[in-house]
Amino acid sequence: MELLEEVLSNLNMNEAYKRVYRNKGASGVDGVTVQELKSYLKENKDELRAGIRKRKYQPAPALRVEIPKENGKMHKLGISTVVDRVVQQAINQKLSPIFEQQFSEYSYGFRPNRSCEMAVIQALEYINGGYGWLVDIDLERFFDTVHHDKLMRIISHTIKDGDVISLIRKYLVSGVMVSGKYEDTPVGTAQGGLCEALHKPPYAE
Repeated sequence: MELLEEVLSNLNMNEAYKRVYRNKGASGVDGVTVQELKSYLKENKDELRAGIRKRKYQPAPALRVEIPKENGKMHKLGISTVVDRVVQQAINQKLSPIFEQQFSEYSYGFRPNRSCEMAVIQALEYINGGYGWLVDIDLERFFDTVHHDKLMRIISHTIKDGDVISLIRKYLVSGVMVSGKYEDTPVGTAQGGLCEALHKPPYAE
């Protein structure tokens, strides 16, 4: 089975829906809520899948919001529509296990079944083992400056399904809505969106 068909399978889309529903996140630019998501998908799931397969599906711009950080600066988030969050989650569920195999055993950030606490424990083990230095490095505005072409090249080394590659790029360049005005996103990736959860799926046969 092609990777795109695995992404769009009933089982995978059901799981993606369940995770998005339980997250209870805010609505995106279209105003559709997670409570309305089930009925929307039941009515539009075939059209949604067909549009993705034909590469006609166009993700909506993310809704830009800013939240304060501990250092007083503002943290930018992009809130995708609930439908786009389902598609993103469906992609993530299939790609994450593939890329997990490539990551370092000593990498803990933004990975399943790993946490900051595990990283701290590993650092303490190094210190107790005789190491004398602990280096803390923060890549400022990393997500805001991701180069799209370089990112897609890296992904393409592993993912060979052109339909999936095309869909990912569409999300990268789908833009943001800031104070009611559209802005292009030539660089960077939106933060915010994906989630975890359980609820009765709308994609069951």
